[in-house]
Amino acid sequence: MFEERRRRRAIQRVQPGNGRPLKRFRWWQPLTRALFYLPLHTDDGRQLVYAVDVNHVRRFFSEDGKGKAHLYLDGRHHAESTMPAVFPVQGGTIDVAVTAFGLRRCHYVTTEWSEHQLIPDRRSGEGRRAYLDRERPALSRLISFVSLILLVIPLLLLIPQLIEVAFKFPPVFERFGNFTSPVRLPVWLNITLALGAAAAAWERALRLRYNWLLDSMAKG
Repeated sequence: MFEERRRRRAIQRVQPGNGRPLKRFRWWQPLTRALFYLPLHTDDGRQLVYAVDVNHVRRFFSEDGKGKAHLYLDGRHHAESTMPAVFPVQGGTIDVAVTAFGLRRCHYVTTEWSEHQLIPDRRSGEGRRAYLDRERPALSRLISFVSLILLVIPLLLLIPQLIEVAFKFPPVFERFGNFTSPVRLPVWLNITLALGAAAAAWERALRLRYNWLLDSMAKG
């Protein structure tokens, strides 16, 4: 029920588009723009092509840090919404949600609640990552594994430091005493781990993978 209310509120945020044409994806935009497509057919056999366009630069400079998603229909601006966005389309909705590093969701949800990820533009970062996954699956799995490790290691090193902070609160200290974290990392190593975690979170965003613990820790 909560999810249904959330979706209704998101649909209410959708605003009509202005009909402007969809701009081509340029070679310099893989880090700054996401573009996904959804071809559908109407009951009479006519094809519709929806496109979801998200500009990450504008998103980062927006007041809420989430920005807007823009929906195009057959190459024309059809609607826009703040995120998370839920666009009503033929046969269901298109759901769009973001993380600090990219998209966490860009899916077509049918009226029967089946979900299908939209097709990324082949020139986008997501499209290039999907191409690597198809053409070099072994290398793709290795990169995915390294990304996971680069997120898990900083998390494990952070846990004892968080415990030390928790033990400084008077009620905890009075009951359990003091705790000193055995982890003391130099500044350069903390910076290196943070950069590695950010790169790993970005790689996972290219695959629209998200875990509330791992990827939120990378943001922090």
